[in-house]
Amino acid sequence: MTSITLILLALLCLIDRHLRRACLAFIVFALVMSYTWWQLSVPWLAVVEALLGALLTGTALLHALGRAGDVPRLPQRDATKQRVGEAPARWFAALAWLSLAGLALVGLLRSGRLPLEGDADPTLMPAGLLVMALGLWAFSHHRHLLRRLLAFNVLGSGVFLLLAGLAGPGPQVQGLILVGLAVALVGSVLGVMLLRRLYALEGSVTLEPEGDP
Repeated sequence: MTSITLILLALLCLIDRHLRRACLAFIVFALVMSYTWWQLSVPWLAVVEALLGALLTGTALLHALGRAGDVPRLPQRDATKQRVGEAPARWFAALAWLSLAGLALVGLLRSGRLPLEGDADPTLMPAGLLVMALGLWAFSHHRHLLRRLLAFNVLGSGVFLLLAGLAGPGPQVQGLILVGLAVALVGSVLGVMLLRRLYALEGSVTLEPEGDP
């Protein structure tokens, strides 16, 4: 049930054009991730996920939409237009990646080179793959920088789920997840600073001029 909830929240976060609502969906997503670590008997990682993922990263993403100093308030809805014909290709790329990753994972498991640990949760593997595919698609599909930051964080969470599903929440996996959460927080803060600076100077929320063919 938790895996399904994570997939639905990731989807809601990545497809909603209302940016504040999408950020709030990500915060709920991070809290459910925290609950997942709690279920896997890693309470300290659950606390770190709640602090770094939900509280600090969520606050940074919401800060991008506010008004501060000479930076005007960003539009609360993503009005950028996607180029005609690109969406099907990106969906195909995400599905192709998901299929290849799934086949590689099945091959490793069948070969016995990657045995599951006793405390691993195999149900997290398909959830991790789907969340990663959604994050990868959204990162390549969306032009709005804030939505790309959301996709970046969701993609990282999918990697964490896949690691926990494969090897269980052992010390090495916990260390990797902790480093990943710290990197995601720093990347999100830097991305928000770039977005606000770009909007203040050029009034743009993308790295591509709207008029580009």
